[in-house]
Amino acid sequence: MGAQRNGTGDESVLTVALAFAANLGIAVAKIVAALLTGSASMAAEAAHSVADTFNEVLLMVGLRRSGRPADRRHPLGYGKERYIWTLLVAVAIFGMGALFAFYQGIQTLAGHREDAEAGTLVGYAVLAVAFVLEAISWQQAVRQVRAAARAADLPLRAYIRRTDEPTSISVLLEDSAALIGLIIAFGGLGLHHLTGSAAWDGAGSLLIGVLLTAVALVLGRINLNLLTGTQADPRIVADVHARLGAAPEIDWLVDIVTVTFGTDRVLVCARLDFRDALTAGDVERACVRMARDLREAHEEIDEVFLEPVPRDDPELRDRVIARYGRTLRPRRPEPE
Repeated sequence: MGAQRNGTGDESVLTVALAFAANLGIAVAKIVAALLTGSASMAAEAAHSVADTFNEVLLMVGLRRSGRPADRRHPLGYGKERYIWTLLVAVAIFGMGALFAFYQGIQTLAGHREDAEAGTLVGYAVLAVAFVLEAISWQQAVRQVRAAARAADLPLRAYIRRTDEPTSISVLLEDSAALIGLIIAFGGLGLHHLTGSAAWDGAGSLLIGVLLTAVALVLGRINLNLLTGTQADPRIVADVHARLGAAPEIDWLVDIVTVTFGTDRVLVCARLDFRDALTAGDVERACVRMARDLREAHEEIDEVFLEPVPRDDPELRDRVIARYGRTLRPRRPEPE
């Protein structure tokens, strides 16, 4: 378990570090180009790169802090802290990138910016170099996400929806938005240069703002779901159900709850109706064995809590039906 988590963490650190280096250099170049050209689209892209550079720092902090071991005050560890820092990335993308792009676009369309076209060639050169650097960072992010999707035996889109590791997804979304934003900025700058109308430049800035807002919303939604506590991978849930139901000591599966509380960390809680002929010692040994089997079968499972309960308790039955819409199926049909 530890080896896989460390491998995933090292890959995420590499992805974030590469994105940070690329964004830092690109941000400086774009700022210079924006000052030389007076382009709203270039200014919006400069703000975009500054926000992305800041975001890589947030992601690195999240990786470091979420990896701390469990302690008395945090018995399940600090895994969810990564989701908080990644959620801050979504806020920064909107606050530092999208809002500034909207402001630049509105200012240009309203005629409040100087119609400067000097240094256009510098702007084109900066956009071209930035595209190459962003593409390198994007390739690393794509490689990591695809490798993780293959390891999880999931299609790429399904992996993005289900993943509990948002760091690489954040970099992938940022870099994808950066590449699209560069194309928009190139179009706005080029059409401004060809037509002499700054409206194209302002429109490009507004489109970049829309793009960054969409990325912020998607990233925010992913991390909001993880923070509120999502169920484990359905395949893990199904296998836990099957393994517990197949245990010879169990008559009925009353309730199963799984919660993701960090990257590759799952909590399993199950209420089980044990056979009445078992002694207290038999139940204790069965619980220890089943918990160990579940952890050995799925390295993501970090904690297992098994509770003996009667299956005919009306309150428990109502809680299960309220959660799942039905009671869990027993291991074998009830005797008539």
